[in-house]
Amino acid sequence: MNIIILTDRHGAARALTLSLPVLLAAGAALIAVPVMVVVLTWSVLTDAPQPVLATDADLAWQETLTDVEVEDAASNESQAQLEHMTQQLARLQTRLMRLDALGERLTELADMSDGEFDFSNDPGVGGPELLNNSLEHESPDVQSVLDKMADRIDSRTQQLKLLEELMVNRSVDSNALLDFKPVHQGHISSGFGRRSDPMTGRIAMHTGLDFAAPRGTPIFAVGAGVVTFAGRNGAYGNMLEISHGDGYKTRYAHAQTLDIKKGDLVSKGQQVATVGSTGRSTGPHLHLEVFRNGMAVNPARYIALK
Repeated sequence: MNIIILTDRHGAARALTLSLPVLLAAGAALIAVPVMVVVLTWSVLTDAPQPVLATDADLAWQETLTDVEVEDAASNESQAQLEHMTQQLARLQTRLMRLDALGERLTELADMSDGEFDFSNDPGVGGPELLNNSLEHESPDVQSVLDKMADRIDSRTQQLKLLEELMVNRSVDSNALLDFKPVHQGHISSGFGRRSDPMTGRIAMHTGLDFAAPRGTPIFAVGAGVVTFAGRNGAYGNMLEISHGDGYKTRYAHAQTLDIKKGDLVSKGQQVATVGSTGRSTGPHLHLEVFRNGMAVNPARYIALK
């Protein structure tokens, strides 16, 4: 192969002759250079970190892991709530047992063990069965058990409040009754009504009961009340007057000593004086009078003479 090369501006030329082996070598070099550039470029690119594209399987696995973590957290929270409710249930059961024991004891003390107040069993419930095939049986959860236990405690509390009111009212009524024997010794020496006066022998009205007893014998209040008079009162001698409310009052006459004074509160059965023979009296005794709305009534109607 001949190659003509112009060497200057005057058109001088030189001829260059290339053999076949030289041409083949040059062609091979021209082809090899681009190939080497491509190979080097690919090597550099493959050595650099490449982003990894997530497949559908990877995404599904990640979602599964997330769901498991959420379920574990929810399970831990539910377990904590269950433990808390269990502790509440134990405390409510303890309170209920104490209320039942207290209720049973109070019914015994109040002599109300006739079934009206029953603290040993749950109150009876019932009603017609409503058939519904669409309703499915569900086991009660802890919260529903707690609610039922709280309802039982409320029921017991209401019963105890009612029992307390009945006992207080009974106590008030019992204290208001004038049924305590004023002296524990001696005997009735003169009844209520018309009699022969021991001083004059004439028929006269006796407005009380006389209890003959040794001098100094304790005298007890027949009912609870407040002292409205304590002192000397003519023919009554040393006398006490006690107001019991509802229009009732009592008098204790001819006493030797007075143990209380005007304005004192007294309870049923409290000692208030001692038997004497002061005033218009033939001997040591207690003269007891009971007044209702200002009128003298027979004390025997109220006093339990045992």
